[in-house]
Amino acid sequence: MKIKIEHKKLGREKAYGMADSDGTIYLDPRLKGKKHLEILVHETLHILYPMDTEEAIISKSVTLCKLLWKMGYRRVDNSNKVPLQDGSK
Repeated sequence: MKIKIEHKKLGREKAYGMADSDGTIYLDPRLKGKKHLEILVHETLHILYPMDTEEAIISKSVTLCKLLWKMGYRRVDNSNKVPLQDGSK
């Protein structure tokens, strides 16, 4: 499944992020740091597990965000030199 990320101010929607069933995630460009990671994971989980409840998505996204943050993952390196497990970059 291909997921597309778009940045869009979401103040009117009173949301940090939104996910469409077509695989598009909208993230508020004002998000920074750990909150950005949390919302990105949260909206991705909505696309991957559309039948999960909001409470389940929140629980999973917070757990994954805390783990990734603790392991030092940050938005720094955008290189695609090493392929993923499925061979894609």
